Amino acid sequence: MKVQLRRGELHQLAEILPLVGAYHGFEHIHSSACARESAVRQLLKNPHLGQLWLIDVGTELAGYIALCRGFSIEFNGFDAFVDEFFLLPEFRGRGFGKLVLTSIADEARKLDINALHLEVARDNHPARKLYAGAGFKAREKYLLMSLMLNNITDPENNEGGNI
Repeated sequence: MKVQLRRGELHQLAEILPLVGAYHGFEHIHSSACARESAVRQLLKNPHLGQLWLIDVGTELAGYIALCRGFSIEFNGFDAFVDEFFLLPEFRGRGFGKLVLTSIADEARKLDINALHLEVARDNHPARKLYAGAGFKAREKYLLMSLMLNNITDPENNEGGNI
């Protein structure tokens, strides 16, 4: 079956938001529907921040992937995080994820992005295998650290506010 990425647009919120909610549930990310909608709206309205794509397998909506753009001296220009990547359960383990990652790398190159980064749970071995198979490498020398600002929930301790 053919995998296709469609750039997400504001008028597709009704398609996008249930997927984002399902992803947040899968990853145990505590967020309100209102906060998710606000964040997705911001991304869709401001392409300089990044882009969200809907993933179609054949004629079926299978998931979504979102890149959030940054700038890096180390990587000589624009870089991006694969902020969220979600496939519905019935599309997992069938090779579609690798096809999506290959396609998203092509899309990133078109956006002059020099490097893609992502986070993956240490115990999510299927996802780690998928990402490694798509060419992502762990940067063992570095540890991603975060400082939570603006009263948002810290996913590590589930404390905080309004997300």
